[in-house]
Amino acid sequence: MDYRAAIAYLHSLTDYEKTRIERYTPDTLDLTRVERLLEALGNPHLGFRCFHIAGTKGKGSTAAMLESALRAAGHVTGLYTSPHLHTFRERVQVAGAPITREEVVALVRELQPSIEQVEGVTTFEAATAIAFQHFARRSVEIAVVEVGLGGRLDATNVVRPEVSIITSLSLDHTYLLGTTLEAIAGEKAGIVKPGIPVVSAPQRPQALAVIEEVCRQQAAPLTKVGTDWTYEAGPADIDGQSFSARRISGRMSELEGEYRIPLLGRHQLENALCAIAALDIARGPDLPASAEAVRAGLRQVSWPGRLEIVSRQPLVVVDCAHNPYSAQVLGQALQEWFPGRRWVLIYGASADKDAAGMLEALLPLAKYVIATRSDHPRATAPTEIADEVATAGGGAEVSVSVQQAIRRAFEIVEPEDGLLITGSIFLVADAREELARWNGQPVPDCDDPAD
Repeated sequence: MDYRAAIAYLHSLTDYEKTRIERYTPDTLDLTRVERLLEALGNPHLGFRCFHIAGTKGKGSTAAMLESALRAAGHVTGLYTSPHLHTFRERVQVAGAPITREEVVALVRELQPSIEQVEGVTTFEAATAIAFQHFARRSVEIAVVEVGLGGRLDATNVVRPEVSIITSLSLDHTYLLGTTLEAIAGEKAGIVKPGIPVVSAPQRPQALAVIEEVCRQQAAPLTKVGTDWTYEAGPADIDGQSFSARRISGRMSELEGEYRIPLLGRHQLENALCAIAALDIARGPDLPASAEAVRAGLRQVSWPGRLEIVSRQPLVVVDCAHNPYSAQVLGQALQEWFPGRRWVLIYGASADKDAAGMLEALLPLAKYVIATRSDHPRATAPTEIADEVATAGGGAEVSVSVQQAIRRAFEIVEPEDGLLITGSIFLVADAREELARWNGQPVPDCDDPAD
């Protein structure tokens, strides 16, 4: 088995990232499968401490900031996130470095007999087991683990975290998680465990009420960003933004003070504060994290594809917004960071997403729209995207590929304009690779044959 064969084997399992899940129920996503798989491996997930993060928007950014701060504090860190931009290896990182091809091959070989003894193991469940086994083998002290989908039935929900974090909630995956914020909050709050502290980002009242009730039932202390911790935004430019963090209830914290992050968008300040609040709860003699280390970690965090400037002349911004709320936040950030600028919009979405809702937020900023698709099985046909734009009262040119769309956009964009590429993480990945080729830069590692 080589790396290509290992990745192909993982994708040969039931892969709900490639084929749509029809039901979000215990018989479809059965936690006992991953529990049995991990038990066959000696329960590696019990060999390290962790933070567990669920949410609709911001969980990946929060995870990246939390891991960077812990690494800056001198800990051997693990980071498990999904989906990836360019390669499966991004999902599983130790001390900031992706798992190697050789390690993937060795772990797939090792796990294959156990996988085949547990009926119905999914690609994500197998990847989760690989991550936890890798963390245990590499003597990870503390891991940051991002939920894949939902929370209650997610394969990662076998961990016993130091702190559970719930980032901003909105309507997404509604055909699976429910059509109301209350239902979605109930699924995300499924990561709350008895007595384990919880940090929540600012939430709309109906979502917050559910989180508060679940925490009450589980006797899980709840810290609320916006109520228990707050921030004041400081100077910001296209290289990053500064802010001050302050605890406004309970004891004073050493982690209060001034910070700077290289990530753009005011929503990232809420994510940063979630990370700071979680560290404030968990840190202690056996998990030291000084204010200086946390500041250094946040200052150097990297999380590509999120309001990322990939070119300044012409201005090109990519963002993985994939639901209406994310698109609204993106639109607000663009108006704040680039006031008055009009955008050539390259847009494509996955078939299970609310394209109409996203376009409603983005079209007012666009002077020209190019509808396209990523190279992903769930991508919506560009003609369908163009139909949605027409329904919204606009017009869109159709490009059959991201490569063609970018070539066309560079013919249109004026010096005073910007080029915005958004709609899905898969579209952004394809665009980042093509833009690197266009600019004569190293192409991001995209070595997965089944992606």
